[in-house]
Amino acid sequence: MDIFLEGCRKSVEVAKRCNAKWVTVVPGDFEKNLPLSIQTANVIEALRRGAEIFEPHGIVMVLEPLSDTPDLFLRYSTQTYEICKAVDSPSCKILYDAYHMQKNEGNLIKNLELCWDEIPYIQVGDNPGRKEPTTGEVNYKNVFKFLYEKGYKGVVGMEHGMSKSGKEGEERLVQAYREVDSFV
Repeated sequence: MDIFLEGCRKSVEVAKRCNAKWVTVVPGDFEKNLPLSIQTANVIEALRRGAEIFEPHGIVMVLEPLSDTPDLFLRYSTQTYEICKAVDSPSCKILYDAYHMQKNEGNLIKNLELCWDEIPYIQVGDNPGRKEPTTGEVNYKNVFKFLYEKGYKGVVGMEHGMSKSGKEGEERLVQAYREVDSFV
């Protein structure tokens, strides 16, 4: 835990220099030799102490559940929601990466709704391939409609590649977002 807390203290200084509001946190790998409830309690305790460091500076740790490997501890939006509720701090929230959540759990809109009050930041990438919206199976038109109807004013991070390169790819990227964000 000491390494994590030292990282939090150093992150405050970096965040101040670049006027950052969020820092992404990934708790690391699942320990097969330790019960899940004990690991969860340890993560909650570490995040509470980290939140104490960030809160006075208005910085929010955004926890990102990932799909990169099944060994990761944090994999589901509802698991992350439970942890954020237990930490009970405005400095501990969810980074909802729709690409990872489509791979891990699907049912994006329902899970966004269930976890809504803990999500200040959303990332977009289509699955498979992690390219712009409209290149995969995610119905981003409905996802963006949900965000619009909820009155979402936060950041939507474009964490994906492009399906085409060069100017053609850039034009396709802009067109894709126009297609899915037709509610403004």
